[in-house]
Amino acid sequence: MANLSATPHGSAHDDHEHHGTNNVFGFWVYLMTDCILFGTLFATFAVMRTQFAGGPTGKELFELNGVGLETALLLLSSITFGFGMLSAFAQKRGAMLVWLAITFLLGLGFLVLELREFANLIHEGAGPDRSAFLSAFFTLVATHGLHVTCGLVWIAIVMIQSFTPQVFTTRYMDKLQCLSLFWHFLDIVWICVFTFVYLLSVI
Repeated sequence: MANLSATPHGSAHDDHEHHGTNNVFGFWVYLMTDCILFGTLFATFAVMRTQFAGGPTGKELFELNGVGLETALLLLSSITFGFGMLSAFAQKRGAMLVWLAITFLLGLGFLVLELREFANLIHEGAGPDRSAFLSAFFTLVATHGLHVTCGLVWIAIVMIQSFTPQVFTTRYMDKLQCLSLFWHFLDIVWICVFTFVYLLSVI
């Protein structure tokens, strides 16, 4: 009888672990589709990067100091998120919340700088309707910015959900792991944006 009672419990535990594994694997599949999306946008920009229609070029428009600061904020946020994950694995809720809050603020700072850049470009008459180059630029960079915005909302939700008596459940850690994958993915995409869009446009 003891064996019979233990079997359902073990089966339920295995099913829960299997479900968690499926969640993470499913999120990897989502990231692959996002790779296709950004790959398409990068390919479009590659075709349009010299189509200025008599308008300003990237060399005339882009300020690497500001973009460099955006890059530094996002890269630093990836590091702080890593510290937050380590705190979560150690089941230190307070430390995790501090690191996630810092990550949120760094990501928010990145968005503010990006929006300011967009506003300055539009004010100078270099909006997305000015040329194919600028249309491709705004579409690519804004799509990344939209992903960062979704990431910030996700971080806020995870922080709110942590205020429960038993926070570090398997389900919660699965969510945190998927969020970690998403945030680091955005970091990688931005490095590609910084290199391919900004640096190659000013040299």
